[in-house]
Amino acid sequence: MDATVTQYVGVPRFAPVDAAKVQVLRAEPMQPHDRLGEILLEISLDPAPPIEDVEQRLREEAAKLGASAVFVVRDVVVPYTSRKLIGVAIRNRQ
Repeated sequence: MDATVTQYVGVPRFAPVDAAKVQVLRAEPMQPHDRLGEILLEISLDPAPPIEDVEQRLREEAAKLGASAVFVVRDVVVPYTSRKLIGVAIRNRQ
């Protein structure tokens, strides 16, 4: 599983956090937050990893940006080759 992280320009920068504290959300939350960047995961289908491993990788990459959560905006299967998943790392405003 390969990860590519794109940090957005002009957004606050934060110190890395503990990946165990990063939430994986189904949708963008309603509470105020800052979008920090995007995480692209390219996932092999042969064999496909357990979804727990995919979510853990999202947490790890989002944690490097100082995120409090990550939500998935795109999840596409390229037939017979791979799965491409894009998540947006966010940090809740206090």
